[in-house]
Amino acid sequence: MTLLSKLKEYADERLEDQLPPLYASTPVAWIIMLDSDGRVLSPHPISRIDPSTTRGKRGLDMAAPEVQRAAGIKPLLLADNGEYTFGRARDPAKQGRVDQAHAQYRELLDRCAVTTEEPAVLAVKRFYERGGADQLILGDEWDYGLKVTFEVTLEDGERQRPIDLPPVQAFWLASNTPDAAPRSQCLACGESKPVLDRLQAKVKGIRGGQSSGTSIISANASAFESYGLEASRIAPTCRECGESFTRALNSLLADERTSLTVADTTFAFWTRERVAFDFGSHMRQPDPSQVQSLIDSPRRGRQATIEDETAFYAASLSASGGRAVIRDWIDTTVGSVEDSVARWFRLQRISDPRDEDPEGTHPRPLSLFQLAASTVRDARRDLPVTTPRSLFRAALSATPLPLELAFQAVRRCRAEQGVTRPRAALIKLVLLSRETTSPKENYMVALETEHPSPAYHCGRLLAVIEEVQRAALPGVNATIVDRYYGAASSTPAVVFGALLRGAQPHLARLERDRPGAYVNLQRRLEEVMARIGDWPATLALKEQALFSLGYYHQRAHGRAEMASRRASREAEPGVEDPKTDTGQEHQS
Repeated sequence: MTLLSKLKEYADERLEDQLPPLYASTPVAWIIMLDSDGRVLSPHPISRIDPSTTRGKRGLDMAAPEVQRAAGIKPLLLADNGEYTFGRARDPAKQGRVDQAHAQYRELLDRCAVTTEEPAVLAVKRFYERGGADQLILGDEWDYGLKVTFEVTLEDGERQRPIDLPPVQAFWLASNTPDAAPRSQCLACGESKPVLDRLQAKVKGIRGGQSSGTSIISANASAFESYGLEASRIAPTCRECGESFTRALNSLLADERTSLTVADTTFAFWTRERVAFDFGSHMRQPDPSQVQSLIDSPRRGRQATIEDETAFYAASLSASGGRAVIRDWIDTTVGSVEDSVARWFRLQRISDPRDEDPEGTHPRPLSLFQLAASTVRDARRDLPVTTPRSLFRAALSATPLPLELAFQAVRRCRAEQGVTRPRAALIKLVLLSRETTSPKENYMVALETEHPSPAYHCGRLLAVIEEVQRAALPGVNATIVDRYYGAASSTPAVVFGALLRGAQPHLARLERDRPGAYVNLQRRLEEVMARIGDWPATLALKEQALFSLGYYHQRAHGRAEMASRRASREAEPGVEDPKTDTGQEHQS
């Protein structure tokens, strides 16, 4: 599989800290301090817990023995949880099983002491002979689910952790290497080697996975088996490659520069060599100036560089119980990704004076999460894994977005009776990504008075009628949009006649009290209605999307005019122009 081979390549070429075989960087919460004769130097184990982070609550990471263990009993040499280490169960009903686990832990320790003859290991053996956990003060609040290891002060004063000793590491590898493993061609390295029945390490950091980790290759039922192959043998992998690609993926997922999580979808991405382009920050929290520089780079005639040809890889992952699900895989180049990301931000740009960058020169770019979350009521519970995956692939590969995403955004607009900037940006992004020809620069960023679609101008008309209402009734809480947005966006012919009749008393009031606003709004109504022609009886999905954009653009245009008038008044105190006042100050 290409994914596995590229991950192994990353581990071999990019990871600087190479762990011993069958070791992983894992949280260890407590260290028991012993002398060379196994006596406890302190009855209180040394805490490594950092409550400031979620992972730190289980202890700080260190290199320690790690293999997969499912329902069976499988002790981890000299660095296991409190149940294996002390023989004390978190649930008293399971004490019998914990007694077996502790017995196997002690048996593994005894074999290690005999094989290695390391003084530090012998000291741990004597610790148990002296009474084990009975020599410690653990307290009723002790969490026996956290990992414990040992540190021994030898007679010459040297302090050693047994799990750091090469003979102990070699013993751990030997004790977990099958004597007669079947041989097959490894999918990652392509060589004929003994392959594993089950991968011996797990992937940590995939949202929704088990706390102990997930398996990237697994088959626990006949439906997942292939050609009679079971468990991890459905995708034959040798031990060395299995460790390498699992370690690589864990490293990527632990670094926010190479990973991103949106709802229940986790993304990992990396390059063959180190490059300056920071894809993660663009997707997580895009900086307006950096995004604008990225968009402008093709116009400046930037020459291709060696970095542009560097390979770029990305995977979309989710979890299903104890298994990792690979939902997408992308193999491209850095230069291609830069061009795609520039297009991604260019197509989502939509102007609103409330959301410009600090200099007020460009609309603030939206993150992948903001766009995805705009399609549902509650992103933490309702967001399907397909939405972030589609957005991620479109950002990386410039692929068209499914029209279904626009429908989801439109549905939320109708449910909430209005259009937010993230939804308007997503609708625009979906529609323009599906165009066969590249749209002109700044197309649909702001109000398009010449747009050919009557649906777009129907959305504009609803915004203008709302503007009339707000101008006539300053401070009104609920507008016509709160009641009629859904109907107006789907059946304009049924609704707009009543809305226009309802606007007449408001126009009459403006004509009497604020003639400047009346003239301006009446002219705007006539201009928009001239663009509509015959009222559409119903609007299809794409037309409803254009309706939403028309409504949003008209509202944003009104806010921009209001900001411009306010700036003029501040620049020339005492100067007012009642003929152009449309009451936009009252818009929310």
